[in-house]
Amino acid sequence: MRRIKYGKYVPEDLGIDATDLMKALSDFFLKSGFDGQYQQPGEFDPDSLEALKQAIEQALRSGDLFEEAQRQEMLEQLDSMPREEMEELLERLIKKLMDEGFLNAEEQQGPGGTGQPTEPRFEVTGKSVDFLGFNTLKDLMGSLGRSSFGAHDTRDMATGVESSGASKPYEFGDTLNIDVAQTLFSALQREGLSLPLNLEYSDVHVHQSEYQSSCATVLMLDCSHSMILYGEDRFTPAKRVALALAHLIRTQYPGDSLRLVLFHDSAEEMKVSELARVQVGPYYTNTRDGLILAQRLLKAEKKDMKQIVMITDGKPSALTLDDGRIYKNAFGLDPLVISRTLEEVNRCKRAGILINTFMLASDYALISFVQKVTEMCKGKAYFTTPYTLGQYLLMDFMNRKRKTIH
Repeated sequence: MRRIKYGKYVPEDLGIDATDLMKALSDFFLKSGFDGQYQQPGEFDPDSLEALKQAIEQALRSGDLFEEAQRQEMLEQLDSMPREEMEELLERLIKKLMDEGFLNAEEQQGPGGTGQPTEPRFEVTGKSVDFLGFNTLKDLMGSLGRSSFGAHDTRDMATGVESSGASKPYEFGDTLNIDVAQTLFSALQREGLSLPLNLEYSDVHVHQSEYQSSCATVLMLDCSHSMILYGEDRFTPAKRVALALAHLIRTQYPGDSLRLVLFHDSAEEMKVSELARVQVGPYYTNTRDGLILAQRLLKAEKKDMKQIVMITDGKPSALTLDDGRIYKNAFGLDPLVISRTLEEVNRCKRAGILINTFMLASDYALISFVQKVTEMCKGKAYFTTPYTLGQYLLMDFMNRKRKTIH
């Protein structure tokens, strides 16, 4: 994070940069519902400007936004600041975020568009979502060490623009990425040092490059209520990874596609740009509905490789019956739920769709289910935590650049 060094003159907004403030508020913008799970509905609006003010004040008082040499002085200044001045400072910082295009403010009307307007609210913009994804990706890639960006490479060789393999004699249909040196050398070997040099069809050599394929990915994100239970927020890190993966694909793999599916009691597609607002709920885990929707989305994609990346912390516990009713059973491995879910896994296998599962829990029931999924689809299963999820997922995604998916 870029630090600000202060002199005698302190600007009205304390010289805080908007991007630094966005970094400090990233957890707040990617809220999962973890902090408010015990509050009554309507008790606290996490998207209100008042909630945003509280988050900014907390970030200021943490001291992380200030240069180390000036931190104590700035914290003392904040402590001695009258409440009216603090409110003005918070409003100026919110205005800075809006002026920079990170936030939009909106004023909700009462029921039916009449009556007194409700408390002013804010919404994050596409620029904010892109920034959060880039920032997360940068942090994750830094923790992975040196990693090269590019398209998904396979073991198949083809002629292309970027050369990485030995030259080969030209064949009809190859890209004319001519290896001039090898072509002339072939002619010289045959003709000797004489001018003019006669080139024949057999002399023409072209560079080989690794075949670069495109990949369609559906990220299945479990947003059942267990993702914020047991004293741990697992959903916010998963949202971060989704944003980072979307930014990586958009900027480094323009031929790839990423679709996002949330699954809970049922399943739904969600735009990545809307992910920041999503919180957990409802309660159960309908993995089958998620797989059905993911297959439908992948079927529409004309890509060489198709994969499902599933992030979950619980076994399947819900099923949509033929009449539309949702059958639920959270105790153990329900035979009906598991059998119907594995039927969809088998359909993925027949369609050539790889399923990689990232598990945020290690209970026996989940392990047993995921083992069957990986055996059927020849995918991988990763036991991970909210803190290492991003590293595991990005390493898997990047490593697949060097593999052919059969």
